[in-house]
Amino acid sequence: MVDHFHAQVIGHRKIGGHARAMVITGGIVRAIQYYHAFKNYLKERKSPYAPIVAFSGEHEYGGKKATEATLNGFPSSQIPDKVQQDPYRFLIVADKFQTGYDEPLLHTMYVDKALSGIKAVQTLSRLNRAHPRKYDTFVLDFYNDSETIKKSFEPYYRTTILSDETDPNKLHDLKSDLDGYQVYSKAQINDLVGRYLNGADRDKLDPILDACVATYNADLDEDGQVDFKGKAKAFVRTYGFLSSILSYSNADWEKLSIILNFLIPKLPAPKEEDLSRGILEAIDMDSYRVEVKTSLKIGLADQDAEIGPVPTSGGGRKPEPELDQLSNIVKAFNDQFGNIDWKDGDKIRQVIAKEIPAKVAADAAYQNAMKNNDKKTARIEHDAALQRVMIDLLSDHTELFKQFSDNPSFKKWLGDTIFGVTYQQQAEQSATWASHVVKDGGVLFQSAS
Repeated sequence: MVDHFHAQVIGHRKIGGHARAMVITGGIVRAIQYYHAFKNYLKERKSPYAPIVAFSGEHEYGGKKATEATLNGFPSSQIPDKVQQDPYRFLIVADKFQTGYDEPLLHTMYVDKALSGIKAVQTLSRLNRAHPRKYDTFVLDFYNDSETIKKSFEPYYRTTILSDETDPNKLHDLKSDLDGYQVYSKAQINDLVGRYLNGADRDKLDPILDACVATYNADLDEDGQVDFKGKAKAFVRTYGFLSSILSYSNADWEKLSIILNFLIPKLPAPKEEDLSRGILEAIDMDSYRVEVKTSLKIGLADQDAEIGPVPTSGGGRKPEPELDQLSNIVKAFNDQFGNIDWKDGDKIRQVIAKEIPAKVAADAAYQNAMKNNDKKTARIEHDAALQRVMIDLLSDHTELFKQFSDNPSFKKWLGDTIFGVTYQQQAEQSATWASHVVKDGGVLFQSAS
């Protein structure tokens, strides 16, 4: 706790370097033990900071009577004021200050006690006090699991819960895969990091980064570029998250994180097609008129949300579209839109069931979103990909494009259907891949969920 506070809280100048921490203990004896341990270790590492202990009444410890005043050296009534003053940075508590305590400088909480129900909500909410220089808070819990905390908060707040843990071992795999692409060399990493740490201007860093981008463009095909960029983002994301908790001594990871943070924004995104291509030629502008179809109010559901752990996967190759639901697509199409007077209904069914899913599933931007983003972001890219595919079909299947453009129910059905097929196929392929884990030169088989 002491090392983490110095490295990740003070070291990152949380609340402008004025951040305080609270330690939640399971009882008075435990609080006193922590107090003495903190004092001794702070002295050992020659830290300028000191702890304060808070508990009720008088307690026997080490053959002597102990109170807050005898341990802290000042009256209990002064604790809230003393916490705001140096050298005091740690408030170690046993049931005190866990409710009704409003201290804006409180940034970090270390929990070594079972918390549940309203007590968990009240305790963790001590961090939720605004300060002009307070941009985040941090809880390091040694006792409770995420499900317990989630259930405690659900009756009182709309919550966003981290659904599972992040695997730090994936950093080894990500670095190995990134190194294998040879977009950068060790010499380039050391050169850039050395210049950066010595305060070099950006124009001294860009030539190194531009050389890496040139290699990325020249030596990697589209799939390789998608995979490299996805895994680079995953490495930076995972290392940044875990380094706020764990004290890494791996200099290579830190150096790679530095160069990737500069390099990722410079890597070109997949080329986007001109969505207006072919539209003007196919539209009779003399017959065109503007008409209000509907007016909608969009409301957000008042419900709990869940986010996954920090993704440690990078990306992969494009999967072939899975078309095992074709009969269901055709049946749903016939049930809902079979009454439309299609000029060639059989051809339309074939296009919807086979051609459109295949083309959407092969869209590079959509593939990238499925590999490297959440489902909502993937849906946004899917809709854009579907729009591009429909525009491509404009000249050959005008009536299909007209229904897609003018019939909101048909457009919604088609979007939901194609997304359901293509996104499910990607998930199934990822699960199959995850069931084969290469370890120590051999293959370890594990069940895929």
